[in-house]
Order: sequence, then C-alpha cells, then structure tokens
Amino acid sequence: MPPDPDPPRRRDDRQPTPWKVEGAPETKKQGPMGMPRPPGGRRFLYFVVGLLVLNFIFASLVPSKPSRATVPYTQFLTQVDKGNVAELTSQGDKIEGTFKTKVTPEKFNGKQDKPNTRFSTLRPALAPANDPLLSELRAKGVVVNAKPLDSGRSFIADLLLFFGPTLLLVALFVFMARRAAASGGMGGLGGLGRSRAKRYDSADQTRTTFADVAGIDEAEDELEEVVDFLKNPEKYRTLGAMIPKGVLLSGQPGTGKTLLARAVAGEADVPFFSISASEFIEMVVGVGASRVRDLFTQAKAAAPSIIFIDELDAIGRQRGGGASLGGHDEREQTLNQILTEMDGFTGSEGVIVLASTNRPDVLDSALLRPGRFDRRVTVNPPDVVGREKILQVHTRSVPLDDDVDLKGLAATTPGMVGADLRNLVNEAALLAAKNGHPKVTSGDFYNAFEKIVLGTERRITLSHEERERTAYHEGGHALLGMLEPGADPVRKVSIVPRGRALGVTFQSPENDRYGYDTAYLLGRITGALGGRAAEEIVYGSVTTGAESDLEQVTHIARSMVGRWGMSDVIGLVSVMPPAGEQVYPGTDPSSEATRELIDREVRRIIEECYGRAVEQLREHRDRLDSLAAALLERETLDENDAYRAAGFERGSAPGDRPPHGLLKEPSNADATPSSDLV
Repeated sequence: MPPDPDPPRRRDDRQPTPWKVEGAPETKKQGPMGMPRPPGGRRFLYFVVGLLVLNFIFASLVPSKPSRATVPYTQFLTQVDKGNVAELTSQGDKIEGTFKTKVTPEKFNGKQDKPNTRFSTLRPALAPANDPLLSELRAKGVVVNAKPLDSGRSFIADLLLFFGPTLLLVALFVFMARRAAASGGMGGLGGLGRSRAKRYDSADQTRTTFADVAGIDEAEDELEEVVDFLKNPEKYRTLGAMIPKGVLLSGQPGTGKTLLARAVAGEADVPFFSISASEFIEMVVGVGASRVRDLFTQAKAAAPSIIFIDELDAIGRQRGGGASLGGHDEREQTLNQILTEMDGFTGSEGVIVLASTNRPDVLDSALLRPGRFDRRVTVNPPDVVGREKILQVHTRSVPLDDDVDLKGLAATTPGMVGADLRNLVNEAALLAAKNGHPKVTSGDFYNAFEKIVLGTERRITLSHEERERTAYHEGGHALLGMLEPGADPVRKVSIVPRGRALGVTFQSPENDRYGYDTAYLLGRITGALGGRAAEEIVYGSVTTGAESDLEQVTHIARSMVGRWGMSDVIGLVSVMPPAGEQVYPGTDPSSEATRELIDREVRRIIEECYGRAVEQLREHRDRLDSLAAALLERETLDENDAYRAAGFERGSAPGDRPPHGLLKEPSNADATPSSDLV
C-alpha cells in the first residue's frame, strides 16, 4: 500500500504541552479572510434587508429640495414694487428667489400654497422684449444671482440618505460582534460582562520573586509546592499527585498576602490575572457571573496561569443571610459562578486560584471544601527575626548611616507587620530628606517610629496647670508600669501633645508575646488606670483625660470575663461573640442574667485594679513627684531617663520581674500606647 501523502499529525509532532485545560472555549468559526462569521446566519441577512427597506421608506419622505411657493407673475411684480424681494435667480422663463417677509400666494388652478419666503414663478411670453424688470430690480436693491436653479440633492447625497444609516448600523453591529467574539463572548452591553482583571506577564513587567518576601517563611514554604508544580508538573503527575486548585491566604491587613501571590507568579513565570472581588459586582444583574466566566476563559486560554482574587469575602460570604434575596441576589450569582468554574462539571486544569481575605470565618463553606480552596495559608505577623529581614528588604535602596541598627529597631517594633515596617522606612527617609541628611540615621528611624505610634506633635500652648496635671497623669501610667510585676517596660514618656492626646506613655515588651496570664492582664489594667489615680491623689479631682484609658481597661476586663474564662463567677464559658463580630438586638445567645453577671464582674475587676493603683501611687508618692518634675522640665523622657527619674535602675524595678504562667489566648495589643484624650 503506498504511503499516505498527507498522514495525520501525531501528538508527538506537536509542541510539548503538559497542560490540559478542560472546558476551554472552542475555536471560533471563521469566515472569509479569517474573520469571525457574523452571528445569526440568514437571520442576520434578513435583518439587514429589513433595515434597508425601512431606510428607503423614511428617506423617501424627506423632500429632495426645499419647498417653494408658486406665485403668479403679477404678484411677483407687485412684491418687487413693494421692495419685498431679497434675491432671485433666473434661467429662461423660470424665476426663483426669496422674499424678505412671508407672502401668501394667490389662489390659482384650484390650489393655494402656504405662506413662504421662497418662491418660484414663470415669466409669461406676453411680456415685451424690452421689459424694464432688470432695471426695476436694480432700483429696489434686489440681488440677481447667476447661479443655476435649485435642482435638489445630488446623487451622492441621495446614496448616503437612502443607504448610509443602514450601512453604519450594520458596520457597528459587526464591529461589536467581532470584538465580543475575540474576547470569548458577547460580554454584555458596553462590555459590562467583560472581566476587569489586570494581566501581568513577568516578561514585560518587573518580576516579583520570593527574594522580595521576607519574615513569613512558613507561608512561603506552603506556596513553594505550587511554584514547583507549575514549573515541573510531570514530576507530580507521575506519582498521581494533584496540585491544589485554590490557595486561600488569610491574615491581618498588611502581612503580605498580595505580595506572596505576586511572588508565586514571578517564580513560576506564568501569566498572572489580578482582580478585586468587589470589581465583579455591578448594579446590572448577571454582570458579576459574566465577568467570572470571562476571567476564567482568559486564564484557561493562557494556561498554565494564576488568578488572584483580592478581598474574597466581598463576594464569598455565607449564602442565605438576612440581606440576601435567594438565588437571584447578584452577589450569590457571582459566588455560584466562581464555585462552578473552580470545581464544576468541566473543571479547569492548569488554572490555579489564589485568594486573600482578612475574614476567613465569614466565607461560604462551599468555597472552603476540598476541590476548591484545598489549601489555607495563614500569614501571621512576623516575629523579631522576621521584622529584621523585612527591614533589610525595604532598606535595600535606602542609604543608611552607620549608627542604624536594624536588629534593635526590629526589637522595638513588636506587632508591626510588613506594611507598617515599609511605612516606617519611608517615613524615616522623608524625615532625613526634610532635615537635609545625606543618609538615613538612627534618629530619623526613631522619630518616624514616634510619629507613627505616638502621633504627630501638635503645636498648642498649654497653661502651667494643664501641663502639670498632664505630667502627673503620665507619671502615674509610667510609675505603675515600673512597679507592676511583669509589666511591659516603659519606653518613652512625653507630655508633648500628639494627635488627640495631651501626653503619652509608650510601653512594649522585651520579646514578642503570644499569650498572657491573669497577673499580666490585671497589671495592665492597673497601669492604664494610673493616670486617673494620680490625678485623684494629687488634685482630689479627675478630668476627661482618662477616656481612652477607660475604654482600654473595659475591653480587657470584659474579654477576661466573657471570652477567656478568667472569672470564677462566670466559669469556663465563652459568653461573648468572636472579636469583630457584631451582635444585633435579639440575637445575643446570652441570657439577661448572664449579661448582668458579666457587668458586675467587669466592674469588680476594674474597681479592684483602681484601688491597687491608688494604693501603689500613694506608697510611692515621692517617686511620682520626681517623675512629674522631670517631665515638666524636659517634656519627653526616654527609657533610661524615665527609670532614673523615678529612682529605679533599669532592670531592678519591681515591674521587671516576669509574671508566672501563660494564657493561651493571643492578644493584638502588644504595643498599644497609653494615650490620653483631651
């Protein structure tokens, strides 16, 4: 048998492509010259013919030339005598022109035209050859033109009128159809249904890699498998392993979730589609689902690729809530489409979905099941080593002075995440430029840190009485921070007005804390009440300066009683909603008696701590006076100066003794300053 002159192309002859995209869009049928065929077939042709017929009918109703009133020659002569003729054109016996004012033609041949300024008439053959009409026209100032008579529209004008609108509509329709076909669908009116995701290709744009990510090594390790699978898919497929279809990044704002997603795309060297979840939603129903389909269509066409959806909780909240309208709710339609695209009937191999959220607890359970977001990565705030690495990354392009100690700076910034540290470096560089420093110094960093944490200084003038009361108030905070066992060390005390506060006392732990015991929390409440206690001891009265202190101690005491089981009266029962969750009237699961019991316990804890604060300050009144005097003299005291003014050596104060035991429940208030409102 002779060989086939055109054997079918084998799979091995093609480009090696280890990716298979299920449910990818089919190739569009093309017409002549490789362009997509117009949608509709014969129906489209009938539609065009109908438009042409309508166009022809309406164009026929448009007069080809302006209407003119036909007047007798005698009436024309009368108007010439009256001086009412503005201009005229004559050719043979036919005369056309315009009157200055409208003239009603005389009735003849059984009809009468409407009043008009345009007229036409015929010069009768009975008129003598030496008719003095021209002379009379010149005498009356009539303009006599030599242009031809009005013969109506030209052929080109008729062609445009009879066919132009139809051709324009057809061209516009074909253009929109081709554009929609090129994007994988009709896309809705005006492109509403088209995805607004931005595509990033590492070949054309600055590439982000894991070298730009620091301080969150655990999250990096979780994502390295995704990168390795995108680079070497066959290594996993030979063992029957499948990469997670979705990876959910959760954590506090600013911890680097978006940066991690960009680094994954940069390391894997694949197309990266980025979009915010709120961009799916429009006021037009169905647009969100259409945009989801268009986004996954683009990603499948570019597979292997990554889709990154920021703030997923904007559309991924639990379905069936009170504000929902069932299956017709736009947000739920968008969510349902995402669920189908990620793990529906067709599936989408080669497309990995990364998403970030600050509230993973409110997401719909269908999103979190295996097959959709298989892997959940928690991006935690960095520890002291991580903060040092983050500072090293952000200072790569910043000239630093020799006195800058990034390790020491990292130790004094507990609780800060990557975005905070980046802002700290930027603020320090701005201060250095403002002060004319050739390099960023250690002083610039600490001034920037004070500006961020303590607030910007206010240039207001306080009376001596207000400054003295503020000095005693802040001295009470600082002294109790030194006296209470296990309290966070006092880092800075100031009576310079900052933000909304007249003074501030800043305390932060020596090392990162991940749990707190009862003694530490009670000491923290006692220290926060030190300002009010000092005012009562010294002046016998109190002011509004302790507003923020009272809010802070109430929050801590209520959490101890209702959330952390630190009250023997309430017991080991959590009777408060999770942090950040709002309780609406009528939905609180706790009984009225339980809520009253919580209020009594919170009041008892705060009153006992306040009594301890008054007792401690009265016992150490001389130290309080010394500390207040130093504040009045210098306004701001650093750590060593504050301890020295209170009569303590750093490390020998009672507060430097560590507390006993650890509380398993974490807190997010490591470095919150004790600030006082006006």
